[in-house]
Amino acid sequence: MTPLPLTVVAGYLGAGKTTFINRLLAGEHGLRLMVLVNDFGAINIDAGLIASADGDTIALTNGCVCCTMGADLFMALGDALDRRPRPDHLIVEASGVADPTRIANAALAEPDLSYAGILTVVDGAQIAALCEDPMIGTQVRDQISCADMVVVSKVAEVSPALGNVLSGLTSASVVLGSETLDLASLLLESPDAAHPQISTPHPAYQGWTYSGDRALSRDSLESAVAGRPPSLYRLKGFVAAPDGTAWEVHAVGHHVSVTPHGPVAQTQLVAIGLASRVDLAEVDAWWAAARA
Repeated sequence: MTPLPLTVVAGYLGAGKTTFINRLLAGEHGLRLMVLVNDFGAINIDAGLIASADGDTIALTNGCVCCTMGADLFMALGDALDRRPRPDHLIVEASGVADPTRIANAALAEPDLSYAGILTVVDGAQIAALCEDPMIGTQVRDQISCADMVVVSKVAEVSPALGNVLSGLTSASVVLGSETLDLASLLLESPDAAHPQISTPHPAYQGWTYSGDRALSRDSLESAVAGRPPSLYRLKGFVAAPDGTAWEVHAVGHHVSVTPHGPVAQTQLVAIGLASRVDLAEVDAWWAAARA
């Protein structure tokens, strides 16, 4: 049987990986894609595309499948290889703080998989500052330098300054995420780099989560998120509203997005930042002070 090609979609926290993966799942590319994600929470799949949902798997009407990875990547890869009919292409979403080369090397260790490249998504509006950050700059630069293709999100064009930042890190092709991409060609294109290299260790991260019955108005939520501890670089989740609906919230750096969402069982938020900067007591006190 022909080896199953594996592509890793990487990118730092809040770069736009989920938006790109949503496009892959919804695209009319004629491929049976299987996408492994860390959780379904951020994957906003159009309900009209869902053919069935069973536990950790969502099957779409176009033949694509989205599955959660769980704790064991190799178990998830084995499940993908055992699926019948076998997918045409396997995509693994790396977490924002993961080393994508470690995932890509799994393809080299499994004879039934073939390495089909690392695609790194970058936030065009913030990538220059991230690369210069003394704590995370090395990790961000490594995610770009190992890429076989770079997709730039959140900007209308690749400015000369942004182009200089990227060209100083990689010779990979650079495309705008807003452009209409030939996704089939993108995924099946053979990468030049056949053997991804292990990059340098990254700093430790600290996560924070909240699940409960807290309900906030939009104004209160926007105010709370804008005033969150600066150590929380990335925050996302669903916050219940007093009227029984909810808000979907995303915050990355200085960018905050709060949009209407249907009812949720409870408020659920997750956040992450550098362990050396995050004070969990401070974060808990901040969220406790948020008022409807």
